Amino acid sequence: MAQAKAKYMTLEEGGFAALFLLSAFAFVILAGKATDPVMSFHAVILTIGAALGLFLTLKNYFGRDAGPVPQEIDGKPNYNLGPVKFATAAAMFWGIAGFLVGVIIASQLAWPALNFDLPWTNFSRLRPLHTSAVIFAFGGNVLLGTSFYVVQRTSRARLPGRIAPWVVILGYNLFIVVAGTGYLLGATQGREYAEPEWYADLYLTVIWVIYLLTFLGTLWKRKEPHIYVA
Repeated sequence: MAQAKAKYMTLEEGGFAALFLLSAFAFVILAGKATDPVMSFHAVILTIGAALGLFLTLKNYFGRDAGPVPQEIDGKPNYNLGPVKFATAAAMFWGIAGFLVGVIIASQLAWPALNFDLPWTNFSRLRPLHTSAVIFAFGGNVLLGTSFYVVQRTSRARLPGRIAPWVVILGYNLFIVVAGTGYLLGATQGREYAEPEWYADLYLTVIWVIYLLTFLGTLWKRKEPHIYVA
């Protein structure tokens, strides 16, 4: 009888698990110490996101096989299309939401009563929500999903890692939630197309670094020696 192969947590799984755990503790402290109620609210959202990331990382570890992900199946590249599909679905959702908000604010110009005399539904807060939802939420997910699809196909190589591609896609959409709720609650930097608060920008920087490493990692392990895109 063959002996079962021992399963160990990979460096990627351990690194992200530690990152999520430390981030959750940091966000809990921030939620309790913040004097700004919006920052405290966002810290709670980020805490939930970090806790969910830790849960999914551990779930992936306990649910996977002991061996590495096969890079090829029957001689063909085993592409990781899960994050691509999620980004596509997210783009459709945010696109519909962004266009709907655009219809609402356009209607408010004709019928000001549609502001409902509420601070979070007035034109000045909904307009940046509309532009950012269409450009960054809809467009950003389209670009992320497309880039992850194209780099795999042109390189004939699977995205590196089990966790990193999902951290990029899910982490980016968590940023959209933080930024969007900040617009509605009036917490922005007041700069056109750069409204999210500084802590949201720092968080997004981490996501972009992970994205860059994931993209470059795919190019590094490519099977196609000459990449040509017409």
